Amino acid sequence: MHIDILSAVPDLLQSPFQHSILQRAEQKGLLKVDVHDIRKWGIGKARQIDDYQYGGGAGMVMLVEVLTNAIEALAAERKYDEIIFLTPDGETLNQGISNEISLKNNLLLICGHYKGIDERIRENFVTREISIGDYVLSGGELAAAVLVDSIGRLLPGVLNDETSALFDSFQDNMLAPPVYTRPSNFRDWEVPPVLLSGNDRLIEEWRDEQALDRTKKRRPDLLDLDE
Repeated sequence: MHIDILSAVPDLLQSPFQHSILQRAEQKGLLKVDVHDIRKWGIGKARQIDDYQYGGGAGMVMLVEVLTNAIEALAAERKYDEIIFLTPDGETLNQGISNEISLKNNLLLICGHYKGIDERIRENFVTREISIGDYVLSGGELAAAVLVDSIGRLLPGVLNDETSALFDSFQDNMLAPPVYTRPSNFRDWEVPPVLLSGNDRLIEEWRDEQALDRTKKRRPDLLDLDE
C-alpha cells in the first residue's frame, strides 16, 4: 500500500511513522508513507497556502488553487483508490472502515488546517471524508496518523501473528476479552483456570463469553448494530 499525505505542518508526522508496527511495515516493503509539504505548491515568494474566507468570519481557509495543484501533481504519479479528507464532519472512523480501506492500494490523505479547506476541493476531488471523533483538533495531521496506524496494522504480513488483528476490539462489533500473561499467580491475583487448562474449545468459549459480557457492560451500542 502507498499513502501520500498532504500537510501544512509535515513535521508533526515524522515520529508516528518511524517507530513500532508502522516502521516494521515500511521496512518489509508492505507500506510506503510519503508526507508532502503543501507549501511546495504555495503561491508567491511567501509560499502562501491560505487566505481570508469570503463572507467574512474568523479563520483562514486553505486555497483551492494550491490544493488543486498539489493533488493533480501527485495524481499524475499514481492513480488513487481514495482521496480522503480528515475533517470533524466526516464519517466517524471505526474498525469496519479501517478494514475496508486496508484493502486499497493507493491513498491520498488531505490534512485540513486553519478554518478548513476551500469547499470546491471537497466537491471535485475528495472521495471520502473521515473524522476520528466528535471534537476539533488544530489540524488533520494527528487524525491522519490515527487512520494510517489503524489500517497499516491490518496489512497482511505486518503483524508477526496475522491472526492477532482478527481478535481486536470492534471486530464483529465486540470488545476484546481480557488477556493475561505470566506469572499465573501474582499477589494472589490468579489467572482464570480455564486459560491454563490447555482445552482450546473451553478457552474459546470463555473468551466469547467474556467479550460479550464486556461489550454489554461497556459498549451496549455495539450490540445494537447487529440487530
